[in-house]
Amino acid sequence: MRTKFKILLASATAIALSLGSTAQAQQAPSEAPVAVEALDPVKAAPPAPKDVDPALWVVKDEDTTIYLFGTVHILKPGLSWFDEAVKTAFDSSDRLVLEMVEPSAADSQALFTKLAIDKSGKTLRSKMTDADRPIYEAALGKTGLPAEALDPLDPWAAAVTLSVVAMQQQGFDINSGVEKQLTAAANAAKKPIGGVETMEYQLGIFDGMPESEQVRFLVESAKVIDNSQQMMDRMVELWGTPDPDGLGKLMNEGLTSRVLYDALLTQRNANWARWIKAEMDKPGTTFMAVGAGHLAGPTSVQALLPAYGLNAERVAY
Repeated sequence: MRTKFKILLASATAIALSLGSTAQAQQAPSEAPVAVEALDPVKAAPPAPKDVDPALWVVKDEDTTIYLFGTVHILKPGLSWFDEAVKTAFDSSDRLVLEMVEPSAADSQALFTKLAIDKSGKTLRSKMTDADRPIYEAALGKTGLPAEALDPLDPWAAAVTLSVVAMQQQGFDINSGVEKQLTAAANAAKKPIGGVETMEYQLGIFDGMPESEQVRFLVESAKVIDNSQQMMDRMVELWGTPDPDGLGKLMNEGLTSRVLYDALLTQRNANWARWIKAEMDKPGTTFMAVGAGHLAGPTSVQALLPAYGLNAERVAY
């Protein structure tokens, strides 16, 4: 089950952009910060950015170019990835296409309330067994959240919120995520921004899971909360090396639920491959940025393109 958590957490971070403000609002107050003037100015100096080179692919014909870039949705600050081939490809593109265009805060909150709040009147913890409940409550305690904090939520929403809160406390920052940075750059350059999915569709994948599966997702999330930083650090390392095959293996190995695998990866990848095929009939250059897990492994977007007579080539740095 813990290998299943890998892919669920990776997919959960895909909607961390929309859930981040909710997760932040539910965190316990942090300790008072140390006054800057009390710090040694040498020790306080930020470290130099760490240079990483994520993989980039290109699909092209005579008059159309589509760059495929795998993203990590929540990162620690201090990584330098938006340069060299990635920056050149982005600058040459006419538009940016993401998994989804982030809605306004008000629209995000309304959608979260619609899908993530339990309508049956049952509390979250009442859906757990007596053996699982203490595991979940212990994980909440480690984040500083009170036991009742997430009781109104569906189990999937509690799992995502718990994971995002933990990652933020471990130094990961939604505002450092790739989509945030690309969106800011596109807005600055006045490039159009589009999406191949909607937030409602992405949240619906989780909301449509059977309740028993959601509870297992939540409990397993709670069990590995202490190791989530190690797992995310390893994912980021493979992303930036880059090692797409290693990343795909890390995310996908041991996933025994074919229904879940298809919903989170293969069905969406197939949709995006068809989208790319249709876009190849339109002249221009597109920078398409989607979760790195969708560009890794045997069911990756690139692996599906030859069926449409297309090939994605790795761009050399």
